[in-house]
Amino acid sequence: MSKGVVLLADDDKAIRTVVTQALVRAGYEVLASSNASMLWQWVINGEGVLVITDVVMPDENAFDLIPRIKRIRPDLPIIVMSAQNTFSTAMTAAEIGVFEYLPKPFDLTELVAIAGQAIASTEKPTVGKEENAAEEDMPLIGRSPAMQEIYRGLARMTQNDLTVMIFGESGTGKELVARALHDFSSRKRNQFVPINMAAIPRELIESELFGHEKGSFTGADQRVEGRFAQAEGGTLFLDEIGDMPMETQTRLLRVLQEGEYTTVGGRKAFKTNVRIVAATNRDLSQLINQGLFREDLYYRLNVVPLRLPPLRNRVEDVPDLCRHFLHQAEGEGLPARSVSNEGLAFLKNWHWPGNVRELENLMQRVAALYNEDVIDVSVLKQELGVNQVSFPNQVSVSGKSLSESLDMHLTRYFSDHKDSLPPNGLYDRVLREVEEPLIRQSLAATNGNQIKAADLLGLNRNTLRKKIRDLDIDVIRVPRKN
Repeated sequence: MSKGVVLLADDDKAIRTVVTQALVRAGYEVLASSNASMLWQWVINGEGVLVITDVVMPDENAFDLIPRIKRIRPDLPIIVMSAQNTFSTAMTAAEIGVFEYLPKPFDLTELVAIAGQAIASTEKPTVGKEENAAEEDMPLIGRSPAMQEIYRGLARMTQNDLTVMIFGESGTGKELVARALHDFSSRKRNQFVPINMAAIPRELIESELFGHEKGSFTGADQRVEGRFAQAEGGTLFLDEIGDMPMETQTRLLRVLQEGEYTTVGGRKAFKTNVRIVAATNRDLSQLINQGLFREDLYYRLNVVPLRLPPLRNRVEDVPDLCRHFLHQAEGEGLPARSVSNEGLAFLKNWHWPGNVRELENLMQRVAALYNEDVIDVSVLKQELGVNQVSFPNQVSVSGKSLSESLDMHLTRYFSDHKDSLPPNGLYDRVLREVEEPLIRQSLAATNGNQIKAADLLGLNRNTLRKKIRDLDIDVIRVPRKN
């Protein structure tokens, strides 16, 4: 017995063939066409229980056709396939109410499974696309499989108000993702309010979040509203949530549970309608084990996790990112620049400890400092310090690379414990031993200038300041000799 008729539209004959075969094997009947007009004719004739369509077809773009389909058959689920694997494509698909967006190439087994889910679904997708933003205006760049997963997750999350936790290394674009969640959601007409826990003195965090009353503490000479009040009806972005003090965690948990808060020094409870998006580059489970983060708050915040890939795990996006950042620099008045093919190949092999932020800074720097229209590999190597230090394989320590020296040290360390294992937490201990001298030497090389040191390390300035504080590093500026 047939599971129903699937309407398939794609101008690529090979794709029509393999998709048709997969669906037929799964028990479906298939009507396949190479154009949008035939698909539209089938739809108005009442054919099909599901539509699977490419975006770009010879006679019409599917994003123009789908709203018409939705008007006459709002319950007909639609799956969109596209080789234009951009954030714009994913968002447009979500905004016009498709059941699922699949970037090409896709897994046939996954497609068949999603087809079954779509047909079985009784939920009515949200309809209504207000505008089609140009791709170059999209906040996120990249066509890699890793970014496709992010786009698909974002597209779903913009259609609801669920609390989102963004995980990712420093420089991966956590705030950009949070802003995209806000800007493409129903809350976009209200404020997006970010607050960085690592950048605010611990004793002032509660006041920053909830506001304070006049006279509530020394220096409180007037009533001040907090970030929750500023974000009312919008989105509150809690960056570096792992640095939130325990007492503030308790107050935040009550807000999430009860939907209301009180100001510091106040008694009146204020109802709040705010979407919470949190972010961290730390291992919260480890902080929970150490008693530094509330487990119940973690589960309240981690309703929908989004894990941003480091740049080294999506190097195929480097060329697009380079073009984007150079285009931005041009828009800021800098000369038009491009990167040579050899330069792009080199950048794709770089380890990017500072992630996308490091690449952005590099592109701005070469656009400003060099006269060449095409930036070649020698310039990039010079700016990244490859000619001086090629980390990690060419750093010499007593005739050995840093990696080799560290490997020897760890071998001795493990052998010292004989048949037993070292204490838990080894990863953080080793990173701390490497991180501390690296930061100290960078500060020394920049004469204690934290802004220059942050650029040298490829770190956010607030992140560097926090590491200096956590590692208890003395910052000494040596007076310059006249």
